[in-house]
Amino acid sequence: MIGKKRVPVFLARGRAGLMLAMQAGLAAGLAWYVAHDLFGRPMPFFAPIAAVIALGSSVGQRLRRTAELVIGVAVGIGLGDGIILLIGNGPVQIGLIVLLAVLLATAAGGGAALIVQSASSAVLVATLTSGTGQPWTRFLDALVGGGVALVVMTVLLPLNPLTVVRRAADPALRAFTDGLHDAARGLAAADPDVLQAALERLRAAEDTFAAFQSAIEAAGENVAFAPARWRARGALTQYVEGAPQLTYSLRNVRVLLRRAHTALNDHEPVPAVLPVSVRHLGDAVELLRQEWARGVEPVAARERALRAVTESGRAYQEGVGYSGGVVVAQTRTAVADLLRATGVEYAEATRQVRAAVGWRGRPHGARRRTGR
Repeated sequence: MIGKKRVPVFLARGRAGLMLAMQAGLAAGLAWYVAHDLFGRPMPFFAPIAAVIALGSSVGQRLRRTAELVIGVAVGIGLGDGIILLIGNGPVQIGLIVLLAVLLATAAGGGAALIVQSASSAVLVATLTSGTGQPWTRFLDALVGGGVALVVMTVLLPLNPLTVVRRAADPALRAFTDGLHDAARGLAAADPDVLQAALERLRAAEDTFAAFQSAIEAAGENVAFAPARWRARGALTQYVEGAPQLTYSLRNVRVLLRRAHTALNDHEPVPAVLPVSVRHLGDAVELLRQEWARGVEPVAARERALRAVTESGRAYQEGVGYSGGVVVAQTRTAVADLLRATGVEYAEATRQVRAAVGWRGRPHGARRRTGR
């Protein structure tokens, strides 16, 4: 059974990296061809290296990383050639080159790519190349590699932005769903430990949501600079506009679970409708994931989210304590954020939540405090 499970995961990872591998292979070959055959460089090893590093940079920061790469190569080459010309080469010189390259890159406010590339380029110049060559030729290699990488990633083989975003959204939304379902089980069983585990799971989900947001930024960059992907702009709108609201909803749910944990520890009454409400909220997130993946209007997600509000509103009729009342309030807020993630405007989302909880036509602050 274990072996059968590993094969699909391996294939899925390979499929996810196939386009990047194709981009890197094409960019490396083209960079060598341009620098060697067109520009006449005898050994333009910086060109394919620059191309691969540019394509392998972090998602959502490719343009910035490519620029840092070129700057870093220039700094490294200049330091390497200058120091070798003045004091020769050797272990002391290499150490001094790296020290100065890192200091300059750090002082310039560069990121990790600039710092690492400055140092590594200086080392390559000091160890693999002759100090008598012209520095600008090696800079040209890096420039060719970075330029070829940009052409490959934006024109020749641009990534499908929808595929990138959906692959990042899937684990984020699944983690959100699983955390809510676990919390519903812990609340139903009045088990604080299960509820705490669910809360920790949702805290860890922040990382997957950060990756989701990075993927959206990368997709926006890809769509903006890749003509072949311009038609994907409309389909990306759901993710682009919904991701921030989902993050707000996640944070409100974490507050909800902390108060639910306090309610259990304080032995407050927990009506059966409260865990049902939390489960419906988890179902709504799962339905949203499915409907976004199909590219359809998230009608089912909205309906299930409003059911969560309706069930939580019944808790007031059955009686809740202070923390239980906070759970109900946070459910309404989390659902309002979720509705906004589905494309509902703020005022309409608020109206729908109030209607679902039974406050239609009632002024703000006029809700009944039954059981409080």
